[in-house]
Amino acid sequence: MNKWLRKSLFIMVSILTFGLVTPTQLMNSVNAENLQDRDAFEATAAENSFTQKNRFIEESEFNRDQFMEELMNQAEIQSYQKFGTRIKPVIENEFREIILPNIEKALDETASQVPEEDVKNLTITEQPSAGHSEKIFNIKNRETGKDILRFHVRRDNPPKEGYWFNFHYHTCYDNFQSHHDLGSIYWDKNTPPKWMS
Repeated sequence: MNKWLRKSLFIMVSILTFGLVTPTQLMNSVNAENLQDRDAFEATAAENSFTQKNRFIEESEFNRDQFMEELMNQAEIQSYQKFGTRIKPVIENEFREIILPNIEKALDETASQVPEEDVKNLTITEQPSAGHSEKIFNIKNRETGKDILRFHVRRDNPPKEGYWFNFHYHTCYDNFQSHHDLGSIYWDKNTPPKWMS
């Protein structure tokens, strides 16, 4: 937006609202809405792409290894979306080295417990939650709509140790009660930003 147009808009908003709404508040709310719209669009596009690939797999011969590889790609995309632009650059390398292989093991173990004909119905659901919420993504059976795995990341702050991101998952086999550890990544002594920021 042109500089003079932006200044004019700020002055007009200030005059029209008698100073009750500052232009900065207005711009922050517009920016927040734009970010949410963009994130929702990216998540929907990723999920639609995965669903379309699932349909193609159903129509052609099912290749389990290829399917699991695509599921892992979607898991990585959802994770990075959860981290946002402020957390991702700091923990991306450790996440790839430590957490991602453990997510792959969890997916493989779960897929081995699911009947072969149901493996192609596994899909990633939901957009990761922002703010302080733990949810990264869920794996569900597309036909039944029931969750099988729930992948989470929790912020831990042990006394005098700084902040850690604890990655774990829950399974439907124990009614999502137990934490199955995937690993932890150290952040810093300072409080980390909110998810998806």
